[in-house]
Amino acid sequence: MKTTGVVRRIDDLGRIVIPKEIRRTLRIHDGESLEIFVDNEIITLKKYSSLSELTNISRILIDSISKEVNKSIFITDRDTVIAISGNSKKKYINKNISSYLEQIINDRKKIRSSCTNVEFVDKIEEKCSYVISPIIASGDAVGAVVIISDEDDITEDEEKLVRIVAEFLGKHIEE
Repeated sequence: MKTTGVVRRIDDLGRIVIPKEIRRTLRIHDGESLEIFVDNEIITLKKYSSLSELTNISRILIDSISKEVNKSIFITDRDTVIAISGNSKKKYINKNISSYLEQIINDRKKIRSSCTNVEFVDKIEEKCSYVISPIIASGDAVGAVVIISDEDDITEDEEKLVRIVAEFLGKHIEE
């Protein structure tokens, strides 16, 4: 564990302030939840992702779908790619999402695009067609489901499938 050199006092309500520079670097936004871990005298804060609890079911779901549609599909939380199927596994898994994808999630947009250059994860740009559907749980945008293809061949049924997966995961988180 590396030190930041920052020291903060705990106020009389037990609160501490995480410096803005650290929040920006770790992409911690106002209103987001943090998990608290304790190990002896060490307190660790970790960004909480409700989708991380669904990683295994997400992988199984998109692996099954990917085999049928023969396209890559991935699922993100608000920060990283948590599950992926298809040809892009090594390129995307556990990578930070791009500011473009983060903005789509924040704006709760459903996007469909034909053969264009796009950056889904930081510093990896590729030319593809894609559909993005944000995952909404209890009114909060918590991630996205994305299907990509090297060809301009994403069908309306595949677009609907991405929306269904996003809705399924959102409802699963709520329960």
